[in-house]
Amino acid sequence: MNARPTVRLVSYTVLVGGALVAALVLGRVALVALAAPFALWLVLGAALAARPRVTGSVSAAEGRPSEGEPVEVEVEFTVTSRVGFSRVELDLPDGLESREGGASRNLMPTAGSPTLVPLRVVAPRWGVYRLPPARLTAQDPLSLLQFTAEVGQAQRMRVYPRWERLRRLIPPMRTQVYSGNRTARQHGEGLEFADIRSFVPGDRVRRINWRVTARTGVPFVNDFHLERNADVILFLDSFSELASGRESVLNLAVRAATALAQGHLRERDRVGVVGFGGLLRWLLPGMGQQHLYRVVETLLDTEVVASYAWRQIDVIPVRVLPPAATVIALTPLLDPRSIGALVDMHHRGFDLVVLEISAEDLLGPAARDVDQVALRLWTMLRDARRNRLMGAGIPISLWRSGQPLEAVLAQAREYRRFAPRSIA
Repeated sequence: MNARPTVRLVSYTVLVGGALVAALVLGRVALVALAAPFALWLVLGAALAARPRVTGSVSAAEGRPSEGEPVEVEVEFTVTSRVGFSRVELDLPDGLESREGGASRNLMPTAGSPTLVPLRVVAPRWGVYRLPPARLTAQDPLSLLQFTAEVGQAQRMRVYPRWERLRRLIPPMRTQVYSGNRTARQHGEGLEFADIRSFVPGDRVRRINWRVTARTGVPFVNDFHLERNADVILFLDSFSELASGRESVLNLAVRAATALAQGHLRERDRVGVVGFGGLLRWLLPGMGQQHLYRVVETLLDTEVVASYAWRQIDVIPVRVLPPAATVIALTPLLDPRSIGALVDMHHRGFDLVVLEISAEDLLGPAARDVDQVALRLWTMLRDARRNRLMGAGIPISLWRSGQPLEAVLAQAREYRRFAPRSIA
């Protein structure tokens, strides 16, 4: 532990030294008697002071906290020698806040016995945070020296985003060969009635439609739709960022992607992630509850990295974009590279849906005339990019800040009712 003198040590030393000098100069023995108690305190403090050693750890409570939820952080430490007044605190990084008692505690630890100090922090925004080591500040029993030491090692703390629970999703146009909850257009063993056809050798007796058979005298069987799943790829445009306060384009995109992943995994679809930007990230499609947390952790690592390299979808591994996959793109239409990638995917036959995150809602009012002109030019440029996508036949739904995601998905479903469909 690092040691430094306290205010008491400095003041007592100055007082004793000044009294002795004054006693010698003035010849007053009373000044020596006045300084004697303070000198005795300094002597006892020097005899009792011992540099303590500290061992301990810092750990966050188990679980998966969401943004805005308090997180219990436990600091456990042991001091080898007796100390007096002590203080344990966390120097929280940007993005973490202290709540309900703060990130510091005052206490009197017992030498040789482990001391457990609970602290509570809150992350208003999702993300991956570095929880620093705790700082222990302790004084010797007579408060003449102050010792400081770090307790534990830095920890990574993941804070998950809050997401909207979706009741209805965008139905994929194509299904895969695996069993799921999607009603495929192909006929076979399933629960959804499709048609009635003539009996052929090999059909099961339990599928015979007895009413039609009795009326016609020829055996007929019921045909059903197959129940399949679909591949859904969440495509996040992370080339550019636009923020206003704590809200930003990336925040909205991550929350929407998390809600869509949870909804499609609930329908037993396979979900993958592509973070398309200056730094390319991806997650192979998968299923199950554990895969949901893998999706969310991939989204937590999504960040905007400035890059001037021109990227195309050829840089994405083939396994990440399986054939007949449904791609749901979340983009603010701020970068032409993402527009080119979306048009390329559409031309390659992917079932593509674009959810445009409204960037205008995150802009402040244009005060000067030059700002108004710049805003008009910027809006025209985004309109041109939007028209390019719509001209290629790609459905676009605008998502404004504060609007439920469910309403945006309803617009996309309405468009797809009249869009040409491929056979599943």
